[in-house]
Amino acid sequence: MKINPKEVSTGRLHHYLLSSVAPRPIAFASTVDKDGNRNLSPFSYFNVFSTNPPIAIFSPAKSGRTNTQKNTYENVKETMEVVINIVNYKIVQQMSLSSTAYDKGVDEFVKSGLTPIESELVKPARVKEAPISMECKVREVVELGDEGGSGNLIICEILQMHIDDEVLDADGGIDQRKIDLVGRMGGDYYVRANGDALFTVPKPLSTLGIGVDQIPENIRNSKILSGNDLGMLGNIEALPTGDQIEDYKNENSIPESDEEKQAMAKKLLEQQNIIDAWKVLLS
Repeated sequence: MKINPKEVSTGRLHHYLLSSVAPRPIAFASTVDKDGNRNLSPFSYFNVFSTNPPIAIFSPAKSGRTNTQKNTYENVKETMEVVINIVNYKIVQQMSLSSTAYDKGVDEFVKSGLTPIESELVKPARVKEAPISMECKVREVVELGDEGGSGNLIICEILQMHIDDEVLDADGGIDQRKIDLVGRMGGDYYVRANGDALFTVPKPLSTLGIGVDQIPENIRNSKILSGNDLGMLGNIEALPTGDQIEDYKNENSIPESDEEKQAMAKKLLEQQNIIDAWKVLLS
């Protein structure tokens, strides 16, 4: 299938984009208008884009049906302040409820049953139940178009973060299992970043992997080992020595055929045991 954005409806393109670029974090944005009326609404066009200065960007898009702006956009233009609250599993249903298209002036804190607490540096309230809240000043609003579905980039500088102690680890960092984040998928789908959904991939920051191109051809063209398996094998700095391979053979039963060796190596890779996987493959 090929999609030309100019040849499909905005709604259909919206489906393809949001079902492809996922999971997306959620900016649960708290704003006030010039009279102090509260608004709370989630947006999954959101991420952080700089650490120094600390910059987050989210985008309340114009309605694809009515071509009107969101209340959040209007409030930000009036006050140039926002609190971005982070959504975890325990508030996902209340967050979803707050996305209802209530009339301007309706307080989504009240509708969702979430608790507003006073911020320290900006006017909008924080969400008490959120694991993390970021008080922000808006540096710039970039309007991307005039038609329905066009985004408005709200470029925010984070002035202060509030982190619930309950999600911290022993070293004061954020524990990725405790925080229990959720991400937005396409349609009505979300993903919960917890349990078996979490896995680690070591970053090759201080190492120089040999690369997939240096893997012997019979292993590289294996029908048993996947691309992920080859990526793990290629992330090693140096192959095991002959003596290391011999020692491993003396202590373990190694099959004869390449297919059986590759199957054994795959199981070792599933256990993150890359060195022993190489010893089996090269034995």
